[in-house]
Amino acid sequence: MMHRPVFLALLGLGVPAIAADTRYTLDNSHTYPRWEASHFGFSTHRGQFNKTSGRLVLDPDAGSGSIEVTVETASVSTGDAKFDAHLKSADFFDTANHPAMTFKSNMMKFEGGKPVSATGDFTMLGVTRPVTLRIAQVKCAMHPIVKKEACGAEVTGTVRRSAHGMKFGIPGLSDDIKLTIQVEAIKD
Repeated sequence: MMHRPVFLALLGLGVPAIAADTRYTLDNSHTYPRWEASHFGFSTHRGQFNKTSGRLVLDPDAGSGSIEVTVETASVSTGDAKFDAHLKSADFFDTANHPAMTFKSNMMKFEGGKPVSATGDFTMLGVTRPVTLRIAQVKCAMHPIVKKEACGAEVTGTVRRSAHGMKFGIPGLSDDIKLTIQVEAIKD
């Protein structure tokens, strides 16, 4: 069940009228890759990863950007300690041998000065495959608490876990994993 690095985590955020190559650091306390997977069609299991780190570079005037996100696999959390332990085992994330998942992208698509997608390399269990993540609800503004520019977005996508060697329980446990990632990043 799942991966989010994401992505996830991830990823792109838009920015209103900012200088070229503006750099941001992901805010671990406000960035959570979440996943969901069918459990034999009876229910949808959901979980999240609680530790992410990464950097984002945006140049909305040029319509370009990059992102690097690392997700600590041992931070997977479902609210069920026994299930979390199984997800950390070799059946799923094999956290002892693969402590991190990563997403790296230098291909961001912009519309109206804001990113709408990021295509890059997602690595899980030592296997790297391309993935495209959609970016929505982009907002950049002065953060009222840290008093620095911040950007946030909702990021979504799907990853096929078997493409990375995670095959336990397929087809009863879905192969395609839906990702939803809340992202916030603070300007360096």
